Amino acid sequence: MNILVINSGSSSIKYQLFDMSNNSVLASGIIERIGEPESILKHRWLKSDGRHEKISLTQKIAGHKEGFQWIKRVAEDTGLSNKLKELFGIGHRVVHGGEIFQEPAVVNDEVIEAIQKMSALAPLHNPANLTGIEAAFKDYPDVPQVAVFDTAFHQTMPAHAFHYALPYELYKDYHIRRYGFHGTSHQFVSKQAALYLGRPLKELNLITLHLGNGASAAAVRGGRSIDTSMGLTPLEGLIMGTRCGDIDPSLPFYIAQRSGLSTNDIETMLNKESGLKGISGVNDMREIISRAEKGDDLASLSIGMFCYRIKKYIGAYYAVMGSLDAIVFTGGIGENSAIVRRKSCEELEGLGISIDENKNNSSSLKAREVNQDNAPVKVLVVPTNEELEIARQTVETILAAK
Repeated sequence: MNILVINSGSSSIKYQLFDMSNNSVLASGIIERIGEPESILKHRWLKSDGRHEKISLTQKIAGHKEGFQWIKRVAEDTGLSNKLKELFGIGHRVVHGGEIFQEPAVVNDEVIEAIQKMSALAPLHNPANLTGIEAAFKDYPDVPQVAVFDTAFHQTMPAHAFHYALPYELYKDYHIRRYGFHGTSHQFVSKQAALYLGRPLKELNLITLHLGNGASAAAVRGGRSIDTSMGLTPLEGLIMGTRCGDIDPSLPFYIAQRSGLSTNDIETMLNKESGLKGISGVNDMREIISRAEKGDDLASLSIGMFCYRIKKYIGAYYAVMGSLDAIVFTGGIGENSAIVRRKSCEELEGLGISIDENKNNSSSLKAREVNQDNAPVKVLVVPTNEELEIARQTVETILAAK
């Protein structure tokens, strides 16, 4: 049973082809810089002898439809024609499903229309996601396609968690509320944490921390998201690579009055020039840690701010759930940065959270715990795999629809 997973971004297309009989990746790749003078395609595939091979190609790709044709040609040239003919389904990452989609959906005209309506909430992402869906339908008209929404997992948040304290008419008229993102990742690592702990997910209280260039926290009770740090947009919540996270809502007005910057300028600043980059000058945590180790005060400050914000959310979500079984670190930073895990959990022994330095400093590609042996709360490092979760949900959704 083969599943193709597509993540069509504003200037990129990521893809993975899975054999769901054993969850193996038959091929994967990405096109970057779509619409620029030179686009890059990086493609990796599994050969018949069990070895992986990869190539990198360049050419001008004007748009996404042309990009999908390029991917198809390269896939066929690398011996994947038969695998693509055997597709059971195609799963698409769609960023925003609003309040309409609480779970994945088999794509039809009504679903496409609903995704288009949600484009007002995700103008950079949903239109690109739709382009991927349209291109896939053109090439594989008889293959069922499923939209898997970043926001869907968080649609279980109660009203007191997702509403903003704004005039209620804004919610009724413009759907202004907290939605949350990274839902596919939070859902995947929650399931993996339950498997690691050997306990039913429905019995667990978890705090999941997806930490990368984009970062978010979620409070997961019994496998259901009851709160998350991102809001109407991904700007709210934790400090991120280039996003500021939580700030005083009056700041944009004050900045505009004092600096003369336009609202567009300020929006760009908060999304692309703030966060770790705004403080230290760079948004790569590896480089920031390296600079801090060499005595860079602003690099050290940015790490401290990043981890302090995480610690505040850990405390808040612990209070929301009343008890806690495990904290789950995932994402590029969460999986690889021992210092971030340590500093985010410092001085939380009173909550039953304590890090074992030796475990924390070790590395592994598998789920592991980094807490002290006698700690009441497990601290887990669980590699995320959003593409595999999309593939699994695609299979489940197609089977349920039959």
